Amino acid sequence: MTVSSSFALHATDGAARTGAITTPRGTIRTPAFMPVGTAATVKAMMPESVAATGADILLGNTYHLMLRPTAERIDRLGGLHRFMNWDKPILTDSGGFQVMSLADLRKLTEKGVTFKSHIDGSKHELTPERSMEIQRLLGSDIVMCFDECPALPADRDRIAESMRLSMRWAERSKDAFGDRPGHMLFGIQQGGLEQDFREESAEALKAIGFDGYAIGGLAVGEGQEAMFGCLDFAPSQLPEDRPRYLMGVGKPDDIVGAVKRGVDMMDCVLPSRSGRTGQAWTRRGQINIKNARHQDDPRPLDENCTCPACRNYSRAYLHHVFRAQEMISGMLLTWHNLHYYQELMQGMRDAISAGSFAVFEAQFHAQRAEGDIEPI
Repeated sequence: MTVSSSFALHATDGAARTGAITTPRGTIRTPAFMPVGTAATVKAMMPESVAATGADILLGNTYHLMLRPTAERIDRLGGLHRFMNWDKPILTDSGGFQVMSLADLRKLTEKGVTFKSHIDGSKHELTPERSMEIQRLLGSDIVMCFDECPALPADRDRIAESMRLSMRWAERSKDAFGDRPGHMLFGIQQGGLEQDFREESAEALKAIGFDGYAIGGLAVGEGQEAMFGCLDFAPSQLPEDRPRYLMGVGKPDDIVGAVKRGVDMMDCVLPSRSGRTGQAWTRRGQINIKNARHQDDPRPLDENCTCPACRNYSRAYLHHVFRAQEMISGMLLTWHNLHYYQELMQGMRDAISAGSFAVFEAQFHAQRAEGDIEPI
């Protein structure tokens, strides 16, 4: 018997929501942050370590996996979950955003996109149908429609043309996805920062019908103020009884602001990328461990954090191993960052359930305003 997937709202506080997405591979508590496993791995982390941070779901990348090791090879080896030793849910993006970033290496038509691999220059075609096939071969629990995502700023004509193409591709994606009990298909709202285009996109997606809805085309250069301005209306244009996923976001204050405006799911490479470059995210803001001020500091990154980096190692040690270019530096800092992000999500879930999200938000900003100022 195949267990179906579903979404249930548990509580709201203003526009902020908490709930759960139920899948055959486990429950995803919302609001949820998804660590990014671009090439079937969250960089510098073992899968069980990612799970230990509290993550309920990972994100995999269609574009990168179709090129290497290929979706067909992963399918022959038992699917992405077995391949990367992750037994919880996986969401895969459609490949559209990565193809967009190729710029001069791609050609866009009504059918889809042809592009040259950034690895070896080989030529490939990605269409809504091929994107659905790749994600089926990977065994994704949550599949994303194939879309086109223009960089911002862009003029209204370009945004409208791109949005309407994405809506036609969304319908083709739905047709190609077919009937797959236990798997979810999300549509992607486009329309730049334009409220009327976002509304047109939302209505088109609702007419097609999806298991969840993503807010695409943000965090692509518009800045936080403009993004929040769009999120003041975009989530409410989407169905209340389906999860809302803001793609590619972000910094902790981006995430808090998005949840405040009704977003349920987010993903970003930032916590793992920051860990590899000596950056640690804490309740008091960002710490640059490479700075000389940490070389004699016996304190942990955050005395209230229970991650292995904070329980067992000093800032002085983390400074040393980063300067010495030891692999353990990226491992410990990434673990800390992912742990912090998941604690942030749990804090928001608890606050929404208690009806105290405004208090949580005020405390979040107050702590960051204090900064990393405790004396040694």
